[in-house]
Amino acid sequence: MAETILIIDDESAIRRLLEITLQSGGYTILEATTGKDGLMMAASHNPHLVILDLGLPDMDGQMVLKKLREWYAGPVIILSVRSSEEDIVKALDSGANDYLTKPFRTGELSARVRSSLRFSAQANTVHSVFTFNNLEIDAVNHIVKKNGEVIKLTSTEFSLLALMAKNAGKVLTHTFILKEIWGYSYLEQTQYLRVFVAQLRKKLEDNPSLPVYIITESGIGYRFCE
Repeated sequence: MAETILIIDDESAIRRLLEITLQSGGYTILEATTGKDGLMMAASHNPHLVILDLGLPDMDGQMVLKKLREWYAGPVIILSVRSSEEDIVKALDSGANDYLTKPFRTGELSARVRSSLRFSAQANTVHSVFTFNNLEIDAVNHIVKKNGEVIKLTSTEFSLLALMAKNAGKVLTHTFILKEIWGYSYLEQTQYLRVFVAQLRKKLEDNPSLPVYIITESGIGYRFCE
């Protein structure tokens, strides 16, 4: 059965472009032009993924996102003309899985959709071992292997890596990571986080200066790539 994607956007041209792009990928498309209608459609259809614009005519998209996250557990991708770091961080901290600015490339959007749906499906299964190319992360037994060889990590390094792996493909803000790993008293210690990310890269990446696993999202946070 085709996966369902709900588009909440008041621009008819954008909805049409998204419809053509996503239907060619085999998805079933639902559309809403206001935040209120979008919330009602999400509640009645429970789509596999939501694409949400922030500039809606009746209510701010950030509020729609917050209301969605009161009950909706599926991935949400923000698609907006707003490109400020503040808007992006706010959306990601409020529960968005990804953020694309308009104008966007349809190929990149399709890839982000596939990634979000894939990892959403993984999260809904009992999954303790994550495999990414030559890297294997056993979240239960706290074992990390690269090319079959065990990599020694400290407890904090492993917790950081496991958090990123469980959210692979999703941008994690500095605030979110610091809160999850070290607690609320460390929310401003971004330099502390950079040190640990650098240590992980030295142990995991073939070339730490050109990482393929832990990618920096400038001014926002990090993304763990497949």
